Amino acid sequence: MASNLPEEPITIPADRDGVAYLYGHPLLNSLSPPLHKTVYEKLGLNWIQIPLSSVTGKSETYPPPYTRSPPIDKFLASIKSNPKFVGSSVTMPWKVEIMPHLDDLTEDARQAGACNTIFLQTDATTGERRYVGTNTDCNGIREALVQNSPDSAAFRGRPALVVGGGGTARTAVYVFRKWLGASKIYIVNRDAAEVAAILEEDRQRNAGSTTPLAPIVPVTDPEVAASLETPAAIVSGIPNYPPKTPEEINARAVLQALLGSKADDKPKGVILEMCYHPVPWTEIAEIADAAGWKVIQGSEALIWQGLEQARLWTGADIIGTPGLVDEIKELVAKTIAERTQPKSA
Repeated sequence: MASNLPEEPITIPADRDGVAYLYGHPLLNSLSPPLHKTVYEKLGLNWIQIPLSSVTGKSETYPPPYTRSPPIDKFLASIKSNPKFVGSSVTMPWKVEIMPHLDDLTEDARQAGACNTIFLQTDATTGERRYVGTNTDCNGIREALVQNSPDSAAFRGRPALVVGGGGTARTAVYVFRKWLGASKIYIVNRDAAEVAAILEEDRQRNAGSTTPLAPIVPVTDPEVAASLETPAAIVSGIPNYPPKTPEEINARAVLQALLGSKADDKPKGVILEMCYHPVPWTEIAEIADAAGWKVIQGSEALIWQGLEQARLWTGADIIGTPGLVDEIKELVAKTIAERTQPKSA
């Protein structure tokens, strides 16, 4: 991404034994650095995660002021020359662009079509550090659904639904197929071109596969949606804006038809609402709750993907560390609650 904005040097703290980065923008309200700070303190590590993004001025986007991260070549040159580098979170706009620049990718990154994490491996022959990209959002979505569902086995052999056409939708498709055993995956989105891109990428990615894959089924008609088998699980990955255009209004009507209502006799499952910022309870969460669905907030996915990052970077048994998961959950819940408090006049 070209920019004529001034770039600040990448920080390498002299008083830390390990440095992780959060690469992307905007980053002002990210929960990743405090999450990892809690992990490092619990493990007794003198490490830090630094948001690699500097304030460059005002913008109409939320939250102001806007921040800008350095280009990929500068970022990679910096981490490769930094002996204290332990790993990096990668967020927008670099999740896809960074993939061809890394030494290797895990199957999760390849199948999800995006990289949100860089971790280190040592070449067994040369001893050199290798920079590997993976996608721990897969872990986040999977664990958020499984950990918060009465019976995760109920997902198997049932349809699933993704709402949206971006990276979250792609990752959710992979999760539903690989771990949750969905029979088919409905997709609802306002933009037909985005859905077509997902279908084409999926076709190319799995062209040589001999394993039958749950088909991706675009749903665009509310009447058709009402006649379909109800999904057991839903992942919604769109911003919390009221629908305004005809396409947005239609997509919302399709979603409502698939959700049904408390009055009907269709089974209700769980919905993971990935949009939790700037408010944790969205319009879609409200609609789903009113229809009888269990709503899982996206902060749950954030927690589990972050814990997997920490495992890759530290090599420690993060989940098995007594009290750590509870501390992280308490931190995230408290931080979100504080940020959503109404401002005093």
